Parts: sequence; C-alpha cells; structure tokens
Amino acid sequence: MNKLRVLSAFGTRPEAVKMAPLLYTLEACPDIESICCLTAQHREMLDSVMDVFGLRADFDLDIMEHGQTLHTVFTKALNGLAEIYRKSRPDLVLVHGDTSTTFAASLAAFYEKVRIGHVEAGLRTFNKYSPFPEEINRKLTGALADLHFCPTRRNAANLAAEGITQGVFVTGNTVIDAMKYTVKPDFKSSSEAVEALDFENRKIISMTCHRRENYGAPMESIFRAVRRLGETRDDIQIIYPVHPSPTVMETAHRILDGAPSVILTEHLDAIEMHNLMARSYLVLTDSGGLQEEAPSLGKPVLVMRRETERQEAIDAGTVRLVGVEEDDIYTAVVELLDNREEYEKMARAVNPYGDGEACKRIRDAILFSFGLSDREPEEFSPGTEA
Repeated sequence: MNKLRVLSAFGTRPEAVKMAPLLYTLEACPDIESICCLTAQHREMLDSVMDVFGLRADFDLDIMEHGQTLHTVFTKALNGLAEIYRKSRPDLVLVHGDTSTTFAASLAAFYEKVRIGHVEAGLRTFNKYSPFPEEINRKLTGALADLHFCPTRRNAANLAAEGITQGVFVTGNTVIDAMKYTVKPDFKSSSEAVEALDFENRKIISMTCHRRENYGAPMESIFRAVRRLGETRDDIQIIYPVHPSPTVMETAHRILDGAPSVILTEHLDAIEMHNLMARSYLVLTDSGGLQEEAPSLGKPVLVMRRETERQEAIDAGTVRLVGVEEDDIYTAVVELLDNREEYEKMARAVNPYGDGEACKRIRDAILFSFGLSDREPEEFSPGTEA
C-alpha cells in the first residue's frame, strides 16, 4: 500500500525544537512519508533551529513581516496552509502546542477534511488570557484534533474534562527526546558572553523573559528583581539572552543596562540554550518549554508568572511558581542560593515530562490509529506520577 502521508506544520523556534526529533523518527519509518511545512511566523530564530538539527522544509510560507500582528499571522498561515494541503494531500497534519500557526494549521486541515494530530496536547491554565494567545490556541486546536499526544496523564485528564476521550495517547514530551541530541558534555559555546561566564567561581543563573502577558508593569518588576540580585550578590552571574521583541528589548535595556553581574546578550539557539542551562545553577523564566527542559538537567526552575499550564513539575517539586513581584522573585532566588537543602530538593526531583521515547510513542500511535499496526503504544509514566 502507499505510505501514510504525514505533514508536520510549525512556525516558531520552540515548535521546531520539539518537532525536530519527531521528524527524525517519522522520516526513519518505512510506512510514513514525512512532509515538513514551515509558516515561519518567526524567521531567524526558526532558521537557527532548522540548521542546528539539519532539517529541510518541503514547504516554506515565509509569512513573517515587520510589525506583524496576531491577525496577520493567523490569516496568512491559514490561507497559505490551505493551498499547501491541496497540493500535498496529506493523510494527517501534525501541529505542535499553542502558537498561532498551530491553530491556523488545524483549522485549515479541518476545512480540507484532513485528520489532525496535536503534539503536546491537553495543557491548560484555565485562564483564556494567560498565556495569551496560547491558551485559546491550544483549546481550539484540541477541539479540532483527531489524535491527541499528551505529555502527561494530567494533560489527558484535562481533555477528558472537556469531553475528549477518543484518540488520546500519553506519550511524554518530545523536548526530552530533543535534548538527547543537543546537550553535550564537551560543548563549546559560540557566544562570547557565555564563554566569558565564570562557571568556576560564580553561581550562574540562566534567564528568559518574553511573555506578552508580562509586558508593562510585570516585566519591569521582574527586571528590577534581577537588577537587585546583581547589585546585592557578588557570588552570581545572571545571563539573559534578550528576546528580539522591541517591547522586551526596550524594557530590558532601560532597567538592566549597567547592572552588576547581569549580562545581556543576543538570543541563543536551542543547542546553546540547552547547554547553558546544563552548566547553570538555576533557571529564571516565564517560558513554557524551559519548565520542561531544565528539570531534565537537574536544575531548579523559578517561573516568573502568575499561573502555569505545567503543574506537574510544581507538584514534583522541581519547578516553583514565584509570580511577577520584585520582592517575591528576589526572595525565592536568594533562598535557593543560600539554602542548600532546598536547592537539592528541587534539583533531585523526578522530571515528570518524559524519558526520551515520546517520538516513538507518537509514531506508534499514528500507525495504530491508521490501522498500520495492531499494537497500541504503551503509556508514558514517570517514576512517580505528578
């Protein structure tokens, strides 16, 4: 019989990192013809991941434009993907997570009556404006999808509460698979800022901050906490690869320029960031993906948000939600710097997000769902379920 045609559509750096190992797995499967389609709602950051993993796109919409809005990203992706689906005639469209590309690719597939597989399904904060617009993107994608690849049992339970019980598979998170390719003990960074860090004598804190819901007062509060840490602690260095958003860059440089022990640098690609975290003492972030990645490296994560869709790591003890207030962030960091027992408790917690076999489970679930295998994949379960 003809091979199953599986088209993977994505458009941002985080999606590319998490889809890269799955593309490897699909391409190696004799029963699957794997097609890679980029919307490129992010361009440079996406390209760096494609280069790092040696991936090539079969289709590239190249939709990014200066001053783009959520409306323009969505409509350009929706129209462009519809045309690509008509040309390539996939049996299944795979989307990842919660971006505008994710929802647009799903809706376009629905209009063309093509089945949809949602990788990293079932995450919820239950606040439609946080993260914005991601929470609604993933909810609407979940309503459209035929196959749901959930990182954890909690994610599957979220779907069940919404009445989605068919085609649900608990697979683990593909980002843990990706880190098998990216983290290397002898890694040498191409970033002068990273190479200049004093890993021997200082506790290195890796930081990211870019969430839309943190724009304005919350982001200013976060950066004031970081500046205060730099001004009051001589045993640390905080490295912050500044997100290229003009709003983030303006706020970061206005508050953090000249702060002692705070290093601002350009954004780092996936391999650079993974290896930086592997050598760091702890991670400060408002990102989603880093909440999954850092625990697999044994690094405590302090999340600078008011809520998180990744409750499993909080329950497991490897992630702590510290909010966006200056005093709360400062106090939480200082505790981990000075309290070795608390630090070790977080660093040694079981990572609830994966064992590096998520991509194989997703492949097996696809083959099973299309009748190409009679074996249903085993459910992922960490050592102690969160």
